[in-house]
Order: sequence, then structure tokens, then C-alpha cells
Amino acid sequence: MKKKLTLLFSLVFSVSLLLVACGETDTQLQLGTGSPGGTYYPLGTEIANVVTAEVEGLSVSAVSSGASVENLSMIGQGEMDLGMTVHLPAQDALNGVGAFESPVENFGFMGHIYPEVMQVVVRADSGIDSIADLAGKRVAIGPAGSGTQDAATLILEAYGVEDGDYTPFAEGFGNAAGQLQDGNIDALFGLLGLPASAVTELALNRDIKILDVEGDALDYILENSGYGHLEIPADAYDFLDAPVSTVTAYAVLVGSLDSVDEDLGYEITKAMFEKAGNVTHDQARHLTKDNALLGSEGLPFHPGAERYFQEIGLR
Repeated sequence: MKKKLTLLFSLVFSVSLLLVACGETDTQLQLGTGSPGGTYYPLGTEIANVVTAEVEGLSVSAVSSGASVENLSMIGQGEMDLGMTVHLPAQDALNGVGAFESPVENFGFMGHIYPEVMQVVVRADSGIDSIADLAGKRVAIGPAGSGTQDAATLILEAYGVEDGDYTPFAEGFGNAAGQLQDGNIDALFGLLGLPASAVTELALNRDIKILDVEGDALDYILENSGYGHLEIPADAYDFLDAPVSTVTAYAVLVGSLDSVDEDLGYEITKAMFEKAGNVTHDQARHLTKDNALLGSEGLPFHPGAERYFQEIGLR
């Protein structure tokens, strides 16, 4: 009996040591996304799940955040490992300009995800026909630290609507859509995928329209930023009866050079592009090898991503 108990104890102890050892070899990373009502969080959650399933010993958790600027800042502070961001704030972070008081240099580009399209939404019966009409209005400009807020303030400035001319709400798109529907705000800005499910859902509950970014204001934006011009086609949403002129940028993935080493960066980048077909979010259709380097201009490559892109002939 004593021998059996000793043997049982030895087996339990051995299994315990094995489990502890396995736990120590697992790597856990956090991926900064955005607010739940936008594109980043649901898409980032799927990407995290696909990478976790594909890379042995790795667990990636998607974290809701203020998006671009906050994700980059947290990587710079060692509080985040991976982050989704518009490529323009990433350029600002590298150079320590715009929302960044000092350069953030410990990150590298890991691939393009999808094109970001600015959508300025108002109620159809609001009497608001131009972004210039937002002076004196209640405007959701996106969360602090988001690419949406950076773009929104630039667009408003281009139309002569300065700070103090309107009441800003730093809301994520989901919360802002609810407030617009209830009449608590007059307009909302969203730098989102196209079409955006949140816009489609809002249109089911309230008649809405999307304002154009056009004319001299558009020229000002194109001359003073890295945004590009895009026309939202009339068939993007059922409620549109004509194309809408707006601006666009790239959503990209960046990774910490401190907590994501070259081998791990290679595996993450490879999984993201090789297994993109396992991501069911609509915007994943842009997650292709052909698009992989969009938004990389002016950014350093993560060494692991660099190795993968060289392997498939993109670098």
C-alpha cells in the first residue's frame, strides 16, 4: 500500500512539473485594437484567435483600447506587444510629432490589414448638408488616441471649424451611433472599413446620410497629410443614392521590438497572411499578400515580418 501511494505521489508530482514547464514555455501577447463598435476590435479579435491557433505555444489576446495613438504609446511604454493602427499615426510616432511628444522607436511594421475610410454620418433630417455646418453642433470625433479623432480634427479644421466651434464627444463608434440615433449628438466621425456593419445597423434604425469631404477642404487635407482621396460607391450602402467623396488611409499591424523577437514576429506575420482565409470578418478580404506592404512607407519593418516578406518575394 505504501509503495502504491509513493508511486501515485510520484506520478502526480511529475505531471505537475510537466504542466508548470509547459506553462513557462507558453508566450502570451496582447494585441491593442480599438473600441468594440468599430472595425478594429472584432477584426483584431479574429486575427488574434487565428494566430493563436496557428502558432504553437503562443496565446494572443485582443484588447479593446483607444486605437492607433494609444496602441503605439502603450507599445512604446512596454505595456502592449502588438497593435493595430492607421499608418499615419505610426509615422508620427516614429518621428515624435503630432500626438507624440517624443519618438516611439521600439516597433516595426508587420503588414497591411485593410483600408480605413472616413465616414461622417448625420441624420437625414438634421439639416446638416456640409461639414462646415457642424459649427455649433454636438460632434462625436472618436476616442482620444484614435486615428479617427486625428482625422476628424484635421477635416473640421479644413472646413474652418476649429476647437471651441463645436461640442466634441470622444466616443467610440458604437456608443456614438446610439447617441446619434437617440438625438443626443448631431454628427459622428468614423474611420472604418467599408462597408461598416455599424453604419449599416444604424441605417436600419434611423434615416442617415454621409457627408462629402470635397473641394478646397479636400485639397487642404491631401496637401497637409498622408490621407488619400476615395469615393464611396453608391452601392456600398442601401441608403446611398450617389457616390460620396471622402479620405482614406491604411490600417496596419505593428509589433514591439522588445517583447516580440524575430522568430515570433515571423510566425505571427506568416500566420496572419497564410491563414487569412480563417478570418471571417468582412474586412479580412483585404488581408492578402498582394496588399501586405500597403502603409509601410516611412516605417521600419519588424525583423520577423521582414524575413517573411523576403521569403515570399515581396522585399
